[in-house]
Formats: sequence, C-alpha cells, structure tokens
Amino acid sequence: MSQLKKLASDTAIYGLSSVAGRLLNYLLVPLYTSVFLPGEYGIVTELYAYVAFLNILYVFGLETAYFRFASKHSDREQEYFSSAILFIAIVALLMSGALALNATIIVNILEYPGQELYIYWLSAIMAIDGVVAIPFAHLRIRGKAKKFAIVKLANVSLNILFNLFFLLALPSLDTQPLGLVYSSSIGVGYVFLANLIANGALVPMLWKELSHVKLTLSKPLLRELLVYGWPMLIIGFAAVTNEMLSRAMLKYLLPEGFYANQTKLDALGIFGACYKLSIFMNLGIQAFRYAAEPFFFNQASDKNSPKLFSQITDKFIVFGALVFVAVCINLELLAAVFLRNPAYHEGLSVVPFLLMGSLFLGIYYNLSLWYKLTDNTRYGAIISVVGALITLVFNWLLIPILGYMGSAMVTVLSYATMTTISYVWGARVYPVPYKVGKALAYIVGVALIITGYEMISWPNLWIQTFTNGLILISLAIGVYYFEFKKLSIK
Repeated sequence: MSQLKKLASDTAIYGLSSVAGRLLNYLLVPLYTSVFLPGEYGIVTELYAYVAFLNILYVFGLETAYFRFASKHSDREQEYFSSAILFIAIVALLMSGALALNATIIVNILEYPGQELYIYWLSAIMAIDGVVAIPFAHLRIRGKAKKFAIVKLANVSLNILFNLFFLLALPSLDTQPLGLVYSSSIGVGYVFLANLIANGALVPMLWKELSHVKLTLSKPLLRELLVYGWPMLIIGFAAVTNEMLSRAMLKYLLPEGFYANQTKLDALGIFGACYKLSIFMNLGIQAFRYAAEPFFFNQASDKNSPKLFSQITDKFIVFGALVFVAVCINLELLAAVFLRNPAYHEGLSVVPFLLMGSLFLGIYYNLSLWYKLTDNTRYGAIISVVGALITLVFNWLLIPILGYMGSAMVTVLSYATMTTISYVWGARVYPVPYKVGKALAYIVGVALIITGYEMISWPNLWIQTFTNGLILISLAIGVYYFEFKKLSIK
C-alpha cells in the first residue's frame, strides 16, 4: 500500500496544481464569453485546435522516451536530458520559423486576412512549450512535484493577469503614457499575446533545469530516444486528433443554417465553450498522468506490479464514475457560472458524451502501460491511429446530420474502441488482472443514472437540487460500502 500512498500523494500535488491552475484558467471562460461573441470565440477555439496538433510535432514523442530511458539508465539521465532538449530546440526553431515566414499564406487559408500577428505569437508559444517539455518531465521523474506545481500555477496566474489587462484594463484605462494603446483590430489576438508572455516567463522559472543542458548531442542516445519516441509522436498526434479534430472539421462540414440564426463560427464557439465543461473529468486524468507515468516506469521491475496496476486502474474508474455523475446532474449550475452568455447554453447536451469519452480516455491511459513498459510503442501507435480514423470518418458522416452532437458521440465511440483494443491486446503481451466486471458495472451504472435523470421533467429548482444531493450522497455511501467494506463485483 506504500506505493499506492506515494502515487496518491503525488497525484494530489499534481492534482492541486492542475485543479487550481485549470480553475483559475477557467475563470477566463466567463471573461471570453462575455467579451467575445460566439463567432469571435470560434477563432480562439479553431486556432488552439491547430496548436494542439502542432505541439505534438514539436515534442516528437521525446517526453515519454525520456521517462523510459532516464529511469532505465539513471546513470546517463543527464545525457538523455541534454540530447532531448537540443533536438526539440532545433525542431522548434525550424518549425516556428517556417510558420512565421508563411504567416500571410496561413491566415488567408484560414480566412483571417491581415492577422499575421496571430501566427507569429502562436508559433513562439509552441516553440517555448516544446523546449520546456523535457524540464517539466525532469521534475516529474525526480519527484519534484511541488516545484512542478508552483511553476505551472505561476504560468496560469500570469496568463490570467495579462488576459485581464489586455481585455479589460487596456480598453478602459489611459495607458498612452506607458506607450500602450488598445487596438480593436487585434481583438482575440490579445488572448494569444497574453499566453505568449506567460509562456516566456517559464524560461527563467525553469532556468535551473535548463542551465544543466550540455551543448553536445549524443547521436546514439538520440537514436534510442527517437526509435522509442516516434510511435509516441503518432500516439500523441492521434490523441489530439480525437480531441481537437471535431472542432477543426465543424467549421467546414456543418451545413449553412444548420442551427437557426447561427453561423458556422457561432456553432464552433458554442461547442468549444461547452467542451470546456468536461474539464472536471480532464483535471483528474491530467493529475493522474503526471504522477502515474514516472510511477509506472519505476515500478515496472517489481514482480507484484501487475496487481498494483490493477488496483490503481480500479480506483481510477471509481473516481471517474463519481465525477461523471456529479458534473452531469449539475450542468445547469455550472453553465450559469462559467458560460455567462446564455447563447452558449444551447450546446450543453454534448457535455455528458464528452465526459464519458474522457472517462474512457483515462482508462485507456491506464491500460496503455503494457506497450510502454515492453518497449512496443508501435502497437500503441496502431491503436491510436484506429481511434483517429474513427474520429475522422464518423465526424465526416455525422456532423452534417447531427451537428456538434455527432462530434460528441464520436468522442465516446473512438475512446471506447481504443480502450477495448488496448485491453485485449495488452492481455496477451503484459497480463494485468483488471477487474473488468466491476469496471463495466460502474460505467454502465452511471450512464443509466444520467440517462434516467435527463428524462425527468423537474417541477422546480428546489426539488431538482434536493434530488441531486440525494443522488450524490447515495453514490458516496454505495462507493464506501463496495470499496472500503471489500465487497467487490466479480
């Protein structure tokens, strides 16, 4: 149990920084949805979708590769560290330079003429993200969760402060003596500028780690990292495809007039804002990944690790199921708090599907340890490509028919398929005694609860609120009974 306690402790620290950071960052959603119209927010949604794709190319799968070899050959960790960062820095310079040189062509293709600044700022953001990825990984593998959390929170706090400055203070204050004048033509570009300034501050905050980089690139070590990492590149790219492609495709596949009195960018903005409500599931997944990835590699040699991994996955599913119910039955309240403009509330029906998709994604991350620990990352790439193809094909089929609801449904289909394939394949290569029956009982159970809940027509808010509390209390008692009284479903 000591290993579980260590993992729980690290997850709590990473979770605190993730929860606090994301919730602080999430305060920007009410700001954006009050300052920008859905069509304007659609621009932010679309461009950050492309950034998510490109960020994978900048890191090139070397983050996980560094975990693998730094834990396997601890005596050469510094060499792997330096080789990974130098390679990423070269890639970042080339890619960001190419984007900046072709900024005019890019904004014209995206139908944002004259907004080259967006591309300049975003290319710089991605370059910094790529370079600091390995220092963050270094903190995790060294168990420096507290510094990791502090730096992440500082980054988020700066991003919020500069968003507030550019979007609220600058338009209303006389800042000309400082040489600053608000430009309405930049508009949503101030979101990217705030992000860039906050990211730039990461360099001095991580300078201690960056200063240890030796300007010597070890070709044998780099070859090891790249051989292990290139399938992780595909895995990462496919993962972002599953998460972001629907938002990129929605703008082009949604028929004109599909939603009354809304343009395609309006629909994209609504979907992007409602997608944010799945953050409450994603927070737990992100915190768990930060702690679990180095933990899995460090525990791989222990003969009892399969049983331990099963216990971890079991508890993760229980936690995820509770979060799913808690968010779904409180959607209207969350929307009132975070989506301040009622125009965004039209898309709330997609949130339960997005949450369930996120739950399957979290389970998949647990199951994916088999190909990482056996150095068979190419198998993970195959599974991820299958998921990406499902996302691509079914979005293409369903968006014209169901709009963004089709995209939400595809999220569940893609991640559930990937989870199933990984479980079946992994059982042959790296057997882990997962409690499949219990997991299915939880997933199906909470899905039925929410389906029944959505069918009820509530006479007033008080009865609905009372029922919500009753549901959560009943589930908490049930989980305590099954989990702590050791009564398990076989």
